Amino acid sequence: MIISQKKSFEDVLEYLKDAKKVVITGCSECATVCKTGGEEEVEAMKAALEAEGKEVLATKVLTTSCNVLLNKKELKEIKGELGDADAVLCMACGDGVQTVAKGVKKETYPANDTMFVGETVRNGIFEEMCKTCGDCVLGRTAAICPITRCGKSLLNGACGGSRDGKCEVIPENDCAWIEIYKKLKEQGKEELLEEIQPLRGYKKVAYPRTINLRDQEKDGE
Repeated sequence: MIISQKKSFEDVLEYLKDAKKVVITGCSECATVCKTGGEEEVEAMKAALEAEGKEVLATKVLTTSCNVLLNKKELKEIKGELGDADAVLCMACGDGVQTVAKGVKKETYPANDTMFVGETVRNGIFEEMCKTCGDCVLGRTAAICPITRCGKSLLNGACGGSRDGKCEVIPENDCAWIEIYKKLKEQGKEELLEEIQPLRGYKKVAYPRTINLRDQEKDGE
């Protein structure tokens, strides 16, 4: 899940300082779970902007803000309002904002900050779990990501600075490598810790990245 947090309302107003007529979009997926772009949050933003003298022409919580074709279809429902708007405020993750911007010929601004890819621990509590590094090592580390969970993103064991099983960088966190060791020991696979991992290059994480499944399918024929 893409975890996001609301920007300050002051930041939103600064973005929209030259816009009198606004359209607001949300997202029924990640932003809804994070309470940054669901129906309730979009309506609250509408009320707040109207209280500041803005005219909100339309609101639309998109099914998935990061889906180009689906957005194109759903945004047709407010085509007239989009045509009259000075700006669009997108209450989604950064990917959603950019995807919406591709489908509207208007200035498009973010209402949220995109924080990380993570898991929902319980309602309203999220933890970062993946750096989307493009070179997953979970098969060698008992499904615990050292890139994300280790404060120094070390690949070949603990740094030696942990104390009482806690991370040197973020003391309230458990040391990722101690957790990896414990789990590998439970699985009887401690020998994986003896494998030295090579230095990581940047080929797989050169930005921006694209994956084309159609080309991959052709190559596999």
